[in-house]
Amino acid sequence: MNGSTLVVDADGGHPRPADRGVIEVAVGVLVGRDGAYLLTTRPPGKVYAGYWEFPGGKLEAGETVEEALRRELQEELGVIIGPAQRWRESLVDYPHALVRLHFCKVHDWTGELQMREGQQFGWEHLPVRCGPVLPGTVPVLEWLAAEQGA
Repeated sequence: MNGSTLVVDADGGHPRPADRGVIEVAVGVLVGRDGAYLLTTRPPGKVYAGYWEFPGGKLEAGETVEEALRRELQEELGVIIGPAQRWRESLVDYPHALVRLHFCKVHDWTGELQMREGQQFGWEHLPVRCGPVLPGTVPVLEWLAAEQGA
């Protein structure tokens, strides 16, 4: 895993409360056999509904990143993941929350995708065609492109 943490300002530096806690989130970068990446939309009724992102969710008390990712992807997508490779982190300063994203690459899973929260999904090659893309997802797409030499 990369040792540095990228900080992303989601809306251009608007004032935020100084005492906000950090929300820890596990995120899965599912990589298909053909090299495509799974992106999903934020579910209806949630902040940034309809924006495209990599799937995942909040860590619960006592969970590791891998445990949270396994639980979230089973709950949201109906798949059981194999090994999750910790990859990168970023801290995203959204207007509604300060979020630390723990990105994990996942190459193996079982089960058929089921969008259990009413979200959409797409398998995308770089550059992605879907949009709008969640601000915290933009750097991940750049990291993946850099790895591919694009």
